[in-house]
Amino acid sequence: MERDASLSLDNQLCFAVYALSREITKRYQPHLKQLGLTYTQYITMLALWERDQVTVKQLGERLFLDSGTLTPLLKKLEAMGHLVRTRDKNDERSVVIALTEQGKKLRDQAWDVPQRMFCQAGMSLDEADKLREHIAGMMMKVQSYQTEEEVIHDDL
Repeated sequence: MERDASLSLDNQLCFAVYALSREITKRYQPHLKQLGLTYTQYITMLALWERDQVTVKQLGERLFLDSGTLTPLLKKLEAMGHLVRTRDKNDERSVVIALTEQGKKLRDQAWDVPQRMFCQAGMSLDEADKLREHIAGMMMKVQSYQTEEEVIHDDL
């Protein structure tokens, strides 16, 4: 790639992913508004519907969110009545997140959100699956790649 073209915004993978992410999130808003959730609250609930009774640390790792972002989000979901946070009896430093009955019932109201999004995006389920698999593979590559600075830090 030519030197000037390498700095063109349109040639940046990071920008294409960022712009797509923002557009998808924006399109979720009307569907999630019916549930009373933001996009970040929705993905948190998705993770909890998959696996209830997890620590904040486990949930943060699953969602790629740090505790500074996750804690206020969990407080809000708790205030809404969807979950409870309690100290782990075996380790007082850990906080366990558990869905309430209301939080579990919300899943029944959300079951068709992915289907509505597929229809709105004009993608087939097969196309979406292939794209998701490709993105997940890219994520694994990015996560496994260590920069020189990280290697030096690991050696210390």
